[in-house]
Amino acid sequence: MIKKHYEFSSWLRVTHWIRVVAIIILTFTGFYIAVPFISAALNQGEPNNYLYALMRSWHIIFGFVLIAVTIGKFYLFIFDKQSSIERVSFWDFISPKIWVKQIKYYMLIGKHAHLKGVYNPLQFLAYMGIYVAIIAICITGLILHIHVYHEGLGGFLYDFLRPLEVILGGLAVVRELHHIFMWVFIVFLPVHIYLAVFNSIYGQTGAMDSIVSGYKWEDEK
Repeated sequence: MIKKHYEFSSWLRVTHWIRVVAIIILTFTGFYIAVPFISAALNQGEPNNYLYALMRSWHIIFGFVLIAVTIGKFYLFIFDKQSSIERVSFWDFISPKIWVKQIKYYMLIGKHAHLKGVYNPLQFLAYMGIYVAIIAICITGLILHIHVYHEGLGGFLYDFLRPLEVILGGLAVVRELHHIFMWVFIVFLPVHIYLAVFNSIYGQTGAMDSIVSGYKWEDEK
């Protein structure tokens, strides 16, 4: 018997979509900051709309949005009662039997493994990797930030982040790492969308819909 099951809480869905919007805007503005590919409008021979400054400001704003929503997501993962289904996924992740069944499922030669949590082992591994990338891109972004904004938060974080900057190899290396981790998101996004659609259609569980509605369809058997 197929039954509707509440899977993702409203706060989890909200943080997911805020994170999606933030990453898209950060990627676009990050490319522009690295290589300005749009010319500013001219007025009497002088650029006066400060397009580069505008892109930079949006990059900073959504950078801090990403930091805030990531902290919120970690709070939900650790403390939220509804998010316990995410925490339980760890036991599926360390189960060799679940790994084998899940790989066979993706190879179209087996059925989907029965999971204790919400994520299969490959999803759990991918999400761990993407959150490592988010933490890394946020920290490298803050290191770049303190070298431009010396007051307020930038001034407060300067003494904390400078030693890390040195450990990483200097400001030029930090900037390159920031770009590299951006490409992690660019590669991850289409793969994530494809697998989400695949699970939703092939598995016929509404997995794609659950991140919008919060509900997923499951066979009680």
